[in-house]
Amino acid sequence: MSRPSDTGPGPKPAGYTTSTALKRQFSGLFLAAPWFDRAGLWMLRRAFFPVSRAWAAAGVAGGDHERFYAAVPMPRRFEDDARLTKALARYEAARAASTAIDDLWERTFFGSADAPEPRRRAIEGARLAHAHAFNLTRRQFAFLLPRGLPRIDLAVSTPTETEAIYGPARTDLAPYLADPGSSWPVETSQRIPGAVGIDYWLRFKSPSKRLGDTVHARVHEPIGVKDPPTIILGHGVCVEFDHWIGLVDEADALCAAGFRVVRPEAPFHGWRCPDGAYGGERLIGSFPLGALDAFTGAIQEWAVLAHWARATSKGRIAFGGTSLGALIAQLAADRAREWPAELRPDGLLLITHSGSMHQTVLDGEITRLFASAEAAIAKGWTAETMDSYFSLLDPRRGPVVPPERIVSILGRRDSVTPYDGGKPLVERWGVPAENLFELDRGHFSVPMTLIRNHAPVRRFCEVMGVTR
Repeated sequence: MSRPSDTGPGPKPAGYTTSTALKRQFSGLFLAAPWFDRAGLWMLRRAFFPVSRAWAAAGVAGGDHERFYAAVPMPRRFEDDARLTKALARYEAARAASTAIDDLWERTFFGSADAPEPRRRAIEGARLAHAHAFNLTRRQFAFLLPRGLPRIDLAVSTPTETEAIYGPARTDLAPYLADPGSSWPVETSQRIPGAVGIDYWLRFKSPSKRLGDTVHARVHEPIGVKDPPTIILGHGVCVEFDHWIGLVDEADALCAAGFRVVRPEAPFHGWRCPDGAYGGERLIGSFPLGALDAFTGAIQEWAVLAHWARATSKGRIAFGGTSLGALIAQLAADRAREWPAELRPDGLLLITHSGSMHQTVLDGEITRLFASAEAAIAKGWTAETMDSYFSLLDPRRGPVVPPERIVSILGRRDSVTPYDGGKPLVERWGVPAENLFELDRGHFSVPMTLIRNHAPVRRFCEVMGVTR
């Protein structure tokens, strides 16, 4: 069922500057249209992914030209040497500055000393500014775009290699998604005032044996709410909220409404991005192990966060997210049937999701950008063998959440997480018509529309019984 646009006041994040508010309104007004999806895909294809591949190669080049070209990979052109020397030097300078402030940030926020609040705020501001500046050094490599930069470092595993790791999951997925238990250690950082409420971070080792790295999750906690409800909110692929300035999502609006919002970094993103890769590249490019590792790891990590949420508040728990985050949320809600009852979510907020990972991988626009399906076929994969693994990442039995507490936002023009997979899923679940928001938008313009259309968030607050 389509819902009318709601451009009413909605939740307003306290503490927003006039500049921030105007930027959000501009985005919501001018980018919430189908043309933005076409432009977004063009930008990803022609610019962002190729320069990101060069940026990632610079991370392992150490300023050396030969190592850079080998890591991209692409043929060396000696006439570009002078410009490449400058680009690599600027990259190294920005990385050194960002790494130094990251180290100071970790010591300040997770160390034993209690730094004064103004210092914590200053260090967090500097960390984000330096991370943003470091990410922007991608543009230093734009001069290489006419040279045919690849978009991704594509590494396709053979069916035999995949079978050795995930073959048993095709008959029993439970061991790969097991709840790690309430004793899993989670560190809590120092706090700072945020745009809405109070912000702090959680840190813990991923329980995934395939990952085993450190997970960071940013928490936005409302002020003056006793035992706030918690939503664990996942982000989209290649989206790194703690490392770019100006990205837009629903965290502030949900926090303003009274939710405690926990935003975990997905595997292979942000602080979890491996050397020689850009955020999200390993998830897409390591086919199919990247997706299998990311989803199975994220589900276990969300179980850790659910334990933490229950231990720190008596409020309800919800899972949610956009795109990749929504796919993780719906799978976690499905597998939560095998978790202790107290870890099972009470609600779901799903934005631009789909019911078929096989369809998303084979037919989704992002995958087509990298020709990964063609490369997989060349390695011996068939549609049937691919489906035997990617179907593991689909919600099979349905979420533990009652249909009346599921809110779904779909874009009819979505070609990334295809609408044709999302609509049948929510129909099969029995989601009430008043909880389904179908927008005449694509994958990228749906989140832009939600800047001004607050009806889905309002409805989610209603079904979760959140009033503030």
